[in-house]
Amino acid sequence: MENTKIKVGILPNQFLKSDGTFDKEEAIKLSGKIAGECYDKEGFAHLVNEPEQKTMRRVDMTLNIGHHSVYDHIWISFNLQNIPKILAMVINNEHQYTTSEKSARYTPVIKQEGSIITDEEERLYNKWLEIFKLKIKSKYGYIYNDSKIQKLAQENARYLVTVFMPTQMIYSTSLRQINYIVSWMQKYIKNADMNNEFEKKLASSMRELINELGNVNVLEDRLLKNKKHLSLSLFGENLDEKEEHFGDCYSTTYKGSFAQYAQAQRHRTLDYQLEMLDEKEYFIPPIIADDPMLVDEWLGDMQIVKGVNPQGELVRIYETGSYNNFILKCKERLCSAAQLEIMLQTKDNLLKYKKALEESNNPLAKDIEKYSHGARCTFPDFECQADCNFKEGKTLVRKI
Repeated sequence: MENTKIKVGILPNQFLKSDGTFDKEEAIKLSGKIAGECYDKEGFAHLVNEPEQKTMRRVDMTLNIGHHSVYDHIWISFNLQNIPKILAMVINNEHQYTTSEKSARYTPVIKQEGSIITDEEERLYNKWLEIFKLKIKSKYGYIYNDSKIQKLAQENARYLVTVFMPTQMIYSTSLRQINYIVSWMQKYIKNADMNNEFEKKLASSMRELINELGNVNVLEDRLLKNKKHLSLSLFGENLDEKEEHFGDCYSTTYKGSFAQYAQAQRHRTLDYQLEMLDEKEYFIPPIIADDPMLVDEWLGDMQIVKGVNPQGELVRIYETGSYNNFILKCKERLCSAAQLEIMLQTKDNLLKYKKALEESNNPLAKDIEKYSHGARCTFPDFECQADCNFKEGKTLVRKI
């Protein structure tokens, strides 16, 4: 994948101008009319035809006093190209969005001219791609064809590739939210430690994205004030000091790779934060975990690329939410089609949750028991649409 500059385009919508930029002025006018809906006796039809001067007075009032919710009515779909994976994770952690991102399963790593991917990353990616293909075919060739094996091998080999690897995504959010996110990124840039290579690179990517968003005319100064002094939600502090709790709501802390975190945060009914570890650790794919020589080789190769923050680097993850939404997560991730690492973590969290409920005699203990017998296809309230016919997948003991 080429390391060209981040590019931002806007998908067709009523506010897309012929030059490809956003018609911010008209979008703001419409929001100003919408702001009158709550008190106009004649309703929105009357507001549509009101004098523009009256609309703009309402616009000025709402923008200046912080009544910004009306600007959430304006949704914009961005075509984000060459955005670093970690920056995609930053914006995906803010819940008001819809995203469709290129999958690592379907994206081979190919170093091209100007690419951020180093020669060592490409070499190690290709080396382990072949190792994984052989290991997967040897153990699961009876259930997976060559195409599926290739995808799973790519998914695992990418653990050696930087979390700054460029990706592509369609990202939809509101006019207010994209401006709020930019204001939080500006705060991150201001406070970033330029002696920390990770923070330095991420801040640089944020500057580039902000510049591109400015070029397509979606930034509004009065929405960028950040008067509540909020910060990006991705990054936590002292997460190892958080207390675990399991009841109607829960909170738990564990270690997982950047790649797993990117999967987990897509459950927008739950909240996640991450924190870098003081001493680097790396995820070991279970398909090689029973071979000590391969494990040593894997960890040795991770040391070679440790400076680029490979996607297999472990971070501390703090997860919080409600019991019901955790069960919804189980209905997505306890499946043979889910990424293995997050499936295993979800299984561990489920068993931890179950044990805590039982020990505290919580009424939910009876409910969670019915979700503890295997993959989601064993749940009494889930209907599988495509039987995998994979025993190890259904019993949650697969290694790939």
